Amino acid sequence: MGMPDAEGHGPSDGLPDLPPEWGRVVVPDDASALAEEAEQLRRELRRRASGTRWRRRLGLTPHPDGRSPLALPALILLVALLTTIGGLLAVTWPRSPRGTERPTVLPASPGTLTGRPLPALDLVDAGQSPVPLRGLLPAMIILVDACACTEQVAAAAAAAPAGVSVVTVTGGRTVGPDPVTGGPIRALADPAGGLRAALHLEPRPGTATALLVDRSGTVHRVIPDLATTADYRADLTQLVR
Repeated sequence: MGMPDAEGHGPSDGLPDLPPEWGRVVVPDDASALAEEAEQLRRELRRRASGTRWRRRLGLTPHPDGRSPLALPALILLVALLTTIGGLLAVTWPRSPRGTERPTVLPASPGTLTGRPLPALDLVDAGQSPVPLRGLLPAMIILVDACACTEQVAAAAAAAPAGVSVVTVTGGRTVGPDPVTGGPIRALADPAGGLRAALHLEPRPGTATALLVDRSGTVHRVIPDLATTADYRADLTQLVR
């Protein structure tokens, strides 16, 4: 039977025997005094019921026979698979590497070759023999890869002073015809296109481009569109000074 409480009363005043470590148990006369504890207990029960319900929906609750749920390994496998796919996408996603991007280089204008040395190029003659271009200086070099421009070439040959070579240059290996038979013109070809590349100037149909180079190998002037001799006669004279 129950033991008297701390104040010498009977066994918990009609309550069944309780463990002594619980101490004195007081039952209030008004049950409303336990409303706060009751509400806290109800919240705890609802939280546990909600957690159990979600675990049951996800298949995470053990089977009645004690077997482990199958949804838990599947969930772990799904998370691992998504993590692996995310890592692969991060590695293989195309992107521009920082620090290795090259700035955009704008094409140089023909004037950038003016005042600079003529590139040391070897062209070929009609017999495909190499001809060093620097060995013909001072010279007026006319690119006729986009236009034979026979009249302009003949006028340049007539205007060139003594000592200034007039050289026509075609693309490929085919040397253009001499517009002035027996005239002071050297017809060459540029198989590699090195002279046109050095100019940074694309060929335009019907247009001949000319370079005036002095005896030291410096480009004195670039004429993108060879026209009348009055436009460059004075420059030809300066090449032999």
